[in-house]
Amino acid sequence: MPATIPSPIALSPRVVVFDYGEVISRSPSDADRAALLARAGIAVDGAEAFWTAYWAHRDELDRGTLAIADYWARVADDLGADWTEVDRHELWAIDHRGWLSVDPATLRILHALRAGGTRLALLSNAGADFGGWLRHGSFAPLFEAVFVSGELGMVKPEGEIFRLVMRELGITADQLLFVDNKSVNVDGAIAVGGSGHVFTDASGLESWLRGLAE
Repeated sequence: MPATIPSPIALSPRVVVFDYGEVISRSPSDADRAALLARAGIAVDGAEAFWTAYWAHRDELDRGTLAIADYWARVADDLGADWTEVDRHELWAIDHRGWLSVDPATLRILHALRAGGTRLALLSNAGADFGGWLRHGSFAPLFEAVFVSGELGMVKPEGEIFRLVMRELGITADQLLFVDNKSVNVDGAIAVGGSGHVFTDASGLESWLRGLAE
């Protein structure tokens, strides 16, 4: 059955800035995670240690201060794994694919906002390798600007990145509406004078946005 688009949501002159991971995209599936563990040679009882190492160096990767191959080398060191350069390339590819998805419920809201003349932008804590997907995927024309932390050398929830976004969009803090699945990042937007919504599902997001439009 074709997906229907909700009625327009008009919020101008405010601008809605969306996070990508687990807001527009879905979380990596169990199959995605299992494929990564299998390629890494991690047994079931080693999964917790793997994910601890995986996240331990993610901020540096997202900030753009750690190259992809070096990130995977750090993970290997933490685990005591002996991965070759080819292993690291494959691990990157499997991991990268796991984050390339879209949530149709969120996409319907994005289209409703656009139909209402609401300006949209995207701000993601992600490595520079996601820049192409975020700027050239089929959903990219919905956004007038895309900000990728790994290209900027700064990450959410730092105030500096929100101030940069506002400067580039030409808006004041009271015009910033930020949507992210992590409360700490939403708090970062609020700290610079914006408003925000902690995303848990599309229904809650739509209710918040329509409440603002009333």
